[in-house]
Amino acid sequence: MPEPIPYIFFGSAIASVHLLNELAKLGSKPTFIVTTPDKPADRLALTPTPVKVWANEHGIPVTTPDKLDEEFIKELRTYDCPVYIVAAYGKIIPQAVIDIPKRGALNIHPSALPLYRGATPLQSSMLDDTKETAVSIILIDSLMDHGPIVAQEPVTIKEWPIYEEFEKMMFERGAKLLVSILPDWVSGKTHGYEQDHTRATFTKKITKEDGLVDYADITSDSPKVQYDIYRKIQAFHLWPTVYFFIPASNSNTKKIRVKITNAYWHNNTLIIDKVIPEGRKEMDYEIFLRNI
Repeated sequence: MPEPIPYIFFGSAIASVHLLNELAKLGSKPTFIVTTPDKPADRLALTPTPVKVWANEHGIPVTTPDKLDEEFIKELRTYDCPVYIVAAYGKIIPQAVIDIPKRGALNIHPSALPLYRGATPLQSSMLDDTKETAVSIILIDSLMDHGPIVAQEPVTIKEWPIYEEFEKMMFERGAKLLVSILPDWVSGKTHGYEQDHTRATFTKKITKEDGLVDYADITSDSPKVQYDIYRKIQAFHLWPTVYFFIPASNSNTKKIRVKITNAYWHNNTLIIDKVIPEGRKEMDYEIFLRNI
């Protein structure tokens, strides 16, 4: 078995952990990890990123620079790695860092680039019902998700899972693809090809307000309207979640805010299973409707 390719990994989110877990299973752990600084979770303590937790659990050196400056670059140069891997890092990586490794920095992006460039490709695919998608590996350049495509593997979705499951599946596929192409990439046997920038589409930032749906649409007899809501529930399952307002039975003016936590699509109909009414615990939707 050939020696694993040494690389420095840049990542922060749980998506990065899915990738790292699969890479580790495939015998390809990073030499060094870069993640974003700890953030306050409450008034008492700072919380490390999921990637920092993973690095500590696996005994891999990790750094959390606030700035990717000259001091940080000096630290990177102490590791003789021919390539960097980036996935859900959360910061723009300056050209001075990208230029360090001989074979550049590769980014795993869960879409069929040049489609769905940006931070929310998975949610955007779900909202658009784009079931023919892909995992892409690109060589990072100075523009967002713009660099040459090194490898791309088609992915077909039959039924939409919740976001967390979709994310995990796509980054696990990305890890397998990365391991398969990395030796030839590092040796220079393969090269990237330019994206067709005329076909590029861009995702938008998701806000908490995007989760709001109209109760009248939930009760609509239109399968299209209901299916749109269903995909939104699946796409926003982790955050911001889908919610609606419904009038309280004992008030002419008060409305109750209700989060939808679980739903499914059956016989061309949206079936809401679980909800969290404002100020209450999660419950069956049918029970909630009987006790508004």
